[in-house]
Amino acid sequence: MEFSPVEYVGLAAGAFTAAAYLPQVYRTWRSKSAEGVSLTMYASTTVGMLLWLVYGVLLRAPAVVIANGVSLLVVGGLLRARLRRHPKSGGPGRSATPGGSNGTEGRRLPERPAA
Repeated sequence: MEFSPVEYVGLAAGAFTAAAYLPQVYRTWRSKSAEGVSLTMYASTTVGMLLWLVYGVLLRAPAVVIANGVSLLVVGGLLRARLRRHPKSGGPGRSATPGGSNGTEGRRLPERPAA
């Protein structure tokens, strides 16, 4: 398979896009926790990448297919870890901190000047 110079740009873009998620993959794997992974963000990113993959297949654009296929594997793995390790946490109206707090307990608010 031969690539044009434009396709090499697409492949490079895809490689950097997929690599951008690797620190989160490493952190999740090392800590054995996906608590900090946003379910909504990774679900929507997965759907978007899947659509880009279909788009690339329909256009017969190998750079788009390869880039989004690899990215989909990486992000899909994070989404799977998130769903397996923390299936009920996250989402609208749910606290991001343990114990249901909003994270402001014990913090001193700045004083307001007297009017």
